Amino acid sequence: MHYQRISDCISAHEGLKFSVPSESLQPPVCRHRDRSPSPMRGYLIPSPLPTRRNRTCSATARASEGPVYTGVCKYFSRSKGHGFITPSDGGNDIFVHISDIEGEYVPVEGDEMSYKVCSIPPKHEKVQAVEVTITHLNPGTKHETWSGHVVSS
Repeated sequence: MHYQRISDCISAHEGLKFSVPSESLQPPVCRHRDRSPSPMRGYLIPSPLPTRRNRTCSATARASEGPVYTGVCKYFSRSKGHGFITPSDGGNDIFVHISDIEGEYVPVEGDEMSYKVCSIPPKHEKVQAVEVTITHLNPGTKHETWSGHVVSS
């Protein structure tokens, strides 16, 4: 049957009783769809910054051919996977990603470091530290190895 107006449909079905399953009256169950996991859920969101794993060969080659700089670790968070280095010659702090740190120790504030730089796409206006090595551990602090052992320096 085809109705021209909603009111025709309503009046035609007036007096009819419908049984509605009780489960259909419940609010819909929200299902989590697969999405980019976040650090808050214990997963990592794809980084917009190039890491050692996704940096192009040409960017890696340019960085390897560049000069070696020195600086001091300003901050590093193992759980977040990044930190910052304060350059010895002054200037803005430089971003460092966990995948670009070489050696057995997790950096802590005050560690002296050597590094090279690589520009950050898409604008290539900023740089990040690559080939980062701790040259001197900050004395009097506890250092953790990547495997989780804690040592005092």
